[in-house]
Amino acid sequence: MGKAISNVPFLSFNGLHDPIKDELLKAFIDVLDSNWFIMGNQLEQFEKEYAEWNGVKHCIGVSNGLDAIILSLRALGVGPGDEVIVPSNTYIATALAVTNVGATPVFVEPRYETANINPDLIEPSITTKTKAIIPVHLYGQACEMQAVMDIAERHGLYVIEDNAQAHGASYNGKKTGSWGHINATSFYPGKNLGALGDGGAITTDDDELARKVRVLRNYGSQEKYKNDVLGYNNRLDELHAAFLRVKLRKLDEWTEERNHIADSYIKGLKDVEGIGLFDIAQGATSAYHLFVIKTANREKLQKYLTEQGIGTMIHYPIPPHLQECYKHLGYKNGDFPIAERLSNEILSLPLYIGLSKPVLLKVQELLNSIG
Repeated sequence: MGKAISNVPFLSFNGLHDPIKDELLKAFIDVLDSNWFIMGNQLEQFEKEYAEWNGVKHCIGVSNGLDAIILSLRALGVGPGDEVIVPSNTYIATALAVTNVGATPVFVEPRYETANINPDLIEPSITTKTKAIIPVHLYGQACEMQAVMDIAERHGLYVIEDNAQAHGASYNGKKTGSWGHINATSFYPGKNLGALGDGGAITTDDDELARKVRVLRNYGSQEKYKNDVLGYNNRLDELHAAFLRVKLRKLDEWTEERNHIADSYIKGLKDVEGIGLFDIAQGATSAYHLFVIKTANREKLQKYLTEQGIGTMIHYPIPPHLQECYKHLGYKNGDFPIAERLSNEILSLPLYIGLSKPVLLKVQELLNSIG
């Protein structure tokens, strides 16, 4: 098997930031010298550039991904008494946003093959209280958005894409974050497009929804000291906007590199006994925010990789319906068996910009040796 590799992290920022360090430092100096740190030119320019890149009319920079979903729901008028359909296997933020506006999350199972919400199961979960659907492009793969939009149109529902993990993915040639009525994304540092701290954005083609979000993120105010609605302080800082402008120029190149790494994993692991790979749905692409495998022997495999110096993570070990904070909804083990099965089998392998080919091949060699 060869010599063990030491200190291969699950995630590294060195290959991402080192080549653009001078540009990031210049962006910092530009903001510092401007003496304008909130709601200035950097934010305005980033919003224009990201909207154009994402193929939408409007981008509104906000404080983080959770707030992006909350503001989207508020702009749509979702609140107490409403139900919102969310995947049963997503990061807790998707459901928390629904709860935080007073609505109730209704969980729908994914396809085991893709880990994304199964459109065939959405319609049976719609009730007279349903107001919206939040498809999550999990691990970077686009959901089957045409089917989701068709269901929403038939039932008069809103769609909010949770695009936190899929910057650059597409379905039927149309980018994620441009399908829904209003869409939320995160610029958490580890995302494919990440700030150097918390950040997020909302995208939409709807002029009125964009106006509402801009008011809500800024204390409910369109004019200083005049507050029209009960708003929040959810603005994206100038500094993060400046950093994101630098990174956005590299994003397509980085997405291509992520796909090359994923292709190498797929070729190297597709025939390994005991390891399952996720399918890509017809019409979908993935931005490969994560490369996730499925294995019934996760604990043993993760322990082995750790001993060999390979970092891994589990995204996510407890599905939302089994979290303590949702105990009041009355769910129990077995209610969402596909999400629960995935939560027990998934393991994320190292995937980051600058991951060297020798290290990548060594990880595959180790996985082949235990399969």
